[in-house]
Formats: sequence, C-alpha cells, structure tokens
Amino acid sequence: MSFQELIQKRQSVRKYSPAEVEPEKIDLCLEAARLAPSASNSQPWKFIVADQEPLRSEVAKATFTDIQLINKFTLHAPVMVVIVIEKARWFTRLAMQVKKKEWPLIDIGIAAEHFCLQAAEIGLGTCMIGWFDEKKIQSLLQIPKGKTVGLVISLGYPEDGYHHRKKIRKSLQEMSSKNAY
Repeated sequence: MSFQELIQKRQSVRKYSPAEVEPEKIDLCLEAARLAPSASNSQPWKFIVADQEPLRSEVAKATFTDIQLINKFTLHAPVMVVIVIEKARWFTRLAMQVKKKEWPLIDIGIAAEHFCLQAAEIGLGTCMIGWFDEKKIQSLLQIPKGKTVGLVISLGYPEDGYHHRKKIRKSLQEMSSKNAY
C-alpha cells in the first residue's frame, strides 16, 4: 500500500480480537520504532512489551479509573506496550535547557508513530494512551525511580468487523499557512 493509504488506514483501535499477536510482528513494530529519528540521535526511549498474564491485564487496568473509563477497552488488547523516556545525550540535554524544548517528548512521539504505522501495515491495531497511573505502571514493570513513562500503546488485531472510520480533521487552510502565521 502507498504511504497515503497507510496513514488513512491507521486509526485508534478500541475493540480487539482475543487472538494472540505473533512475537515476530511485535518485533517488527519495535524495529520500526528503533529506526525512528531523534534529536542528536539520542534515542531516548525504552519500549516494554507486556503480553503475559496477569501482567498485561494489570498494565491495562492502570490506564483507567472508576471515574475515567474511556480506556477500559485496553482490558481486551492482547498486548500493552509502555514507552519509558530515557535520558537524552548530554549535548541534547544542554540544548534543551538553552532552547527550552523537551525533545525527548517529541522523539517518543515519532517513535510511537513509527510503531503504530508498522502495526497498521501488517494488520494490527493500536491506540496511543496518555492517561495512565504512572506509579502503578512503574511498579508493575520494575521501572527504576527517576524514569518517566511517556506513553502506553495497546496492540492487537482489531475485532472482526471493526470498521474503518472516516478521519475528521481540520482543513489544510485551518492547520497550515505559508510564509507567515
């Protein structure tokens, strides 16, 4: 498929089949993320794959609360992937202070999208999740103190009949301009 077809196909999936995801397909998605660009090639990420019970379920439960139930669909995702923000290279850290930019956040976003686009190409569904109980996930996955969980991604085969939604986005004129704001 063309790149345009791929970005049209990629969507946030919130209904998963119980089918297991083959380890080689998970590795292919991780390889796509590994090759993502980053500021000063710092690669400030570590992807942790939770695909065994009861760990996977516990990570999924950390993405919603009794009040905020929007991510409860994660209970049915066969794989949960947690992205930990790692320390950037010294030069990047210095530049971040000077320029007041958080490049590792940008970098993990790019790596996460590489992961999700690769998943879509091979028939898997994903959803990037920003709402989660960071302390619980850190404890579950034995993430060292001082490390930050940046994103969680649910991964699996979309449920049979899961339909492709039309993307609702701002028009080009609303989201872009030429030569000035």
